[in-house]
This record gives sequence, C-alpha cells and structure tokens, in this order.
Amino acid sequence: MKTLKAWLVPAVLSLFVVLTSATDAGKEQERIQKATVVLQDFKQMKETIPSELMQQAEGIVVIPKLINAGFAIGGKRGRGVALVKLANGEWSNPVFVTLTGGSFGFQIGVQAVDLVLVFKHRGVLTKVENGDFTIGGDISAAAGPVGRSSSASTDYKLDAEVYSYSRSKGLFAGITISGSNIGIDKTSNANFYGSSATSQSIFANGKSTSADVTSLKQAIAAM
Repeated sequence: MKTLKAWLVPAVLSLFVVLTSATDAGKEQERIQKATVVLQDFKQMKETIPSELMQQAEGIVVIPKLINAGFAIGGKRGRGVALVKLANGEWSNPVFVTLTGGSFGFQIGVQAVDLVLVFKHRGVLTKVENGDFTIGGDISAAAGPVGRSSSASTDYKLDAEVYSYSRSKGLFAGITISGSNIGIDKTSNANFYGSSATSQSIFANGKSTSADVTSLKQAIAAM
C-alpha cells in the first residue's frame, strides 16, 4: 500500500502540472484566436486601416475587448499580442502584452473596444524587454487615418510613431490613446513558449508550428 501511495502521489502531481500548463496555454491560444478575429473583422469593414499604412508598418499590437471604463475619470485595461516585421518581410511570432492607462473626459459606464496599434518602426517594440513604455509619452502617437485605399492616407502626414484604431459596437475609427502603457506579459509568454523565452527571442523568431499563430500572421498580411 505504501509503495502504491509512493508511486501515486508523484504521478498525480505530475498530471496536475500537465493539466495546469495546458489550461494556461489554452488562455494564450484563445487570445491569439481573438486577435485574429479582430483583424479579420477590421478587414471586412467598409472603412479600415489604409493599405499604404500597413505596407509601411513594422509592428502591430492587437488588444481584443479592451475595457474602457469611467465616470469623469476613466481607465483602460486589456491583454493582447504584439508582432514585428522581420528582415525577410514576414511577421514574427506573437509576444503577449498588456495595455493599461488612464483617460480624462466625460465618460460614463463601461465599454469594451477592439484596439489595433500600428507601429512604423519595429524597434519600439523589440527594445522593450523587462520594462514598458507609454504611448504619447515615450513615443509619438496619433489617431490613425481611415480609408480602405492607399489614397486615403497619402494626404495624411504619417509622421507619428504609432497610429491607433478602435471598433466598438460596429463603429470603426481612429482614436487617441495617449498616456496608455504597454508592457510585456511575461507570464503568458512563459506559458505559451516556455520559461526560457524572452520577448526579444520571440520577436526574432518567425517560425511556429501553431495553426493559430499562422492564422494570425495571415490576417495581418491580408490587411
């Protein structure tokens, strides 16, 4: 009996670790799937991110269902993914990120929005490893121009580092999110890629065997 218990306890503990890891990885997998849906939905809308801007883009952050809440003083909180364009023109594997920030104005109630940030230079994201950065503080940001064709942005001065877009209740628009903070979600990256993975190593790698990651990259390319 003692021998059976000695074997059973470690086995149960090992099974618990496996199941817990699978559950954690499942959360990250779901986040990738939701980010893919956001981009696919953006693509299908009459007004969307101009193709010219996407051609220039070297980085992108997708935050599905960003919670924007407030009464006079509001707050933002969301989890999403970030990818950068590699030297060969392909997109990197997704790094899991968080977005937090305050906003001021006449806001009432709680609202969930899908948020997409388009970066003109990949270095803004790849240089963030252990810390974070503030949009509008550390880097310049602007509400993105809207229009399906490239001509929609030719008259727009694309001199900001980040352009932001949101969708809420079917409405699509460029928005200003200055003061929002983007940080690396180390826990989620460890759950999905392993404890040794860093944001820089993930950004440097464009190969993945995950079908969900492949779908996400295809959705970006289709933009």
